[in-house]
Amino acid sequence: MTPIRLYINIDHVATVRQARRTDEPDPVEAAALCEAGGADGITVHLREDRRHIQDHDVERLAPAVRVLNLELATSAEIVSLACRLRVYQATLVPERREEITTEGGLDLTRPNPRFREAIRRLGEAGIRVSLFVDPDPATLDAAKDLGVPAVELHTGRYANTWREGDTALDELRRAARHAAGMGLCVHAGHGLTYRNVTPVAAIPEIEELNIGHSVVSRAVMAGMRRAVEEMGRLVKGARR
Repeated sequence: MTPIRLYINIDHVATVRQARRTDEPDPVEAAALCEAGGADGITVHLREDRRHIQDHDVERLAPAVRVLNLELATSAEIVSLACRLRVYQATLVPERREEITTEGGLDLTRPNPRFREAIRRLGEAGIRVSLFVDPDPATLDAAKDLGVPAVELHTGRYANTWREGDTALDELRRAARHAAGMGLCVHAGHGLTYRNVTPVAAIPEIEELNIGHSVVSRAVMAGMRRAVEEMGRLVKGARR
């Protein structure tokens, strides 16, 4: 069985910061805490609309963390940034301005010169390229034809239906076997939580999981008491 890696997506640390356009919470500090907690890698999505992670975050994260996985679309500007920083891994994802979060995998059924150019540039910069795709055999075949070393299976359908049965989980299992059988490294992510992650993590072909929102949400709750206690000591100590 392939050892599994846990990459933590810290986008929503930046979401909280951007709500006030201030300097906290700091994604770089969050990344260090994730590594201290055992994370094997850090993932961030630099969106074209810069809704959470900013360019300067990526600039600071690249030298600060052991492994950085940069999610991006085919924007030439962002591809150039990834190439300049030589991030460890770049995961190409579809992106629409109106979506709240990434809603599906890449469409590999039609020729896309910008897409192929991004893969070429990233590969020439020595960056490991992964494609975020739906767990569909034809899409996986197309990913293999593009010459990338890895795919990330979109687990959104499983995340939305896991209480209703194993159909989506079986789909992920078949897709993971199919991809691994072609020599692709298999990653997975989207909507995974503390309640639904275990069956996906048990799929033997999957070697990397990318999880973010649920971990950040849990961190807010798990750390709230301590944060209030620390602020209370400062506030009340000032009157002593």
